Amino acid sequence: MSFLIFSLLAVVFVAWLLARPWLLDRRRERLRAQPFPAPWRLVLQRLPFARRLPADLQLQLKAHIQVFLAEKPFIACGGIELTEAMRVTIAAQACMLLLNRDAGYYPSLRQILVYPGPFVVDRAQPVGAGVMQDLRQVLSGESWSQGQVVLSWQDVESGVADPGDGRNVVIHEFAHQLDQESGQANGAPALGSRRSHRDWARVFSGEFSALQRRVESGQAGGLLSDYGATNPGEFFAVASEAFFEQSPRMAQEHPALFEQLRQYYCVDPLSW
Repeated sequence: MSFLIFSLLAVVFVAWLLARPWLLDRRRERLRAQPFPAPWRLVLQRLPFARRLPADLQLQLKAHIQVFLAEKPFIACGGIELTEAMRVTIAAQACMLLLNRDAGYYPSLRQILVYPGPFVVDRAQPVGAGVMQDLRQVLSGESWSQGQVVLSWQDVESGVADPGDGRNVVIHEFAHQLDQESGQANGAPALGSRRSHRDWARVFSGEFSALQRRVESGQAGGLLSDYGATNPGEFFAVASEAFFEQSPRMAQEHPALFEQLRQYYCVDPLSW
């Protein structure tokens, strides 16, 4: 009898595993079909990047926001009081990276932590010969492979206020989340075909090396932030910021890089 019960439970569990993706898709379809709340619409109208999107992408964005906010919990940190408008503002920018893509709504992301301003992080870093040194950093955002994104609301607001400065902490940290879907953030997100990986590696390695040379030589005024020279993961996040916020300049100065990002993100900001 116990064997039969165990076998039945095993069958039920396997059936649940097989049905889970279908159930999740059905739930998301219902969320996307719901009317977009009027207060959320007012928030989007105050976001310059959302207003400039074509009508079809605006509809996509609204549907994505509804799923995102239903699935991703926000946690207030450092005494901040999180409002619905703040959550929608962050979700809208995160979901812009999902337009025209089947990206799964950041499947590894479990929560978004929001601080009122830049936050302090203490961590140990190697300095050579097996020696570790405690390092204190003040950050505006961070993406953890364990499933958290940490944001400074002050920097979120700054990124929204000037949509053309190439600096957007939400785009930056959620680009890291996309990168981390294929493992550690190393500047090589999931791309599909072997040819896509080869072309991506060729273009990104060349552009990353060029940025490192520019930073090492002390040259200023480039499109891409010097922070992108830190490592390939930061380069991808910095390049993503510029792609969405300074697409005309990127297309002119870094056409191969722009094309790789256009293919990856499945949108062309030049047409917005």
